[in-house]
Amino acid sequence: MGQSPSTPLQIALLVLFVLPGVTYQFLRERWRGPVPGERDLGERVLRAVAASVVLDTLYLIAAGPRLVRFARHAGAGGRESVAQQPRSAGLLALVLFVVVPAVAAAGVTWWQRRRRPARYRSTPTAWDHLFSRSGPCFVRMRLRDGAWVGGWYGSRSYATSYPQAPEVYLESAWLMRPDGSFVRPVRDSAGIHIRAADTDVLELLSPPTAAAPPAPPAAAVPAARTTQEPE
Repeated sequence: MGQSPSTPLQIALLVLFVLPGVTYQFLRERWRGPVPGERDLGERVLRAVAASVVLDTLYLIAAGPRLVRFARHAGAGGRESVAQQPRSAGLLALVLFVVVPAVAAAGVTWWQRRRRPARYRSTPTAWDHLFSRSGPCFVRMRLRDGAWVGGWYGSRSYATSYPQAPEVYLESAWLMRPDGSFVRPVRDSAGIHIRAADTDVLELLSPPTAAAPPAPPAAAVPAARTTQEPE
């Protein structure tokens, strides 16, 4: 097995080959929003390494001789050499590891949003969009066998977000009629957990008031927000 980097020059070279791409990839995901093609960690690491290679190549083209002289000076003098010019070393690290990757990430994100504005959103899925904008409300979901389940989505409830599988925890469960209307709260209910993969319809129903639900909305009233899970 190879030895881990020990000298300041070896550590600097390792950071130079890794950190620019990591910064670029992180900011790209932050500004563009996650996409299904980058759920795998290996795919994300590969993209970060590729970005580091591209950025390091541009660094060598733009300021190769200066970087080589600085690296030789730091390698010959060790820590004392870097300590003698901390501002120059800090400024160089800030530009190479943060500023340039951030500018590159912002430019690529802006360019892709301009070309394909419908593909890049900070909210990755309709599920996240639905629950990120909803307040306390009634939730009912139709299972794939046709049965309805539902309850109250309040401050103690929780809905998962991407990249986790869509699931919701309702803080109180309600008895449901076959037509999907609410009957009454389940006695001593401590909540109900529902997986979206087991359902084909999800509805959010606004309560009469913003307080705790005194009564469910009428079954005949259409849902204010509706989404369907794919088969």
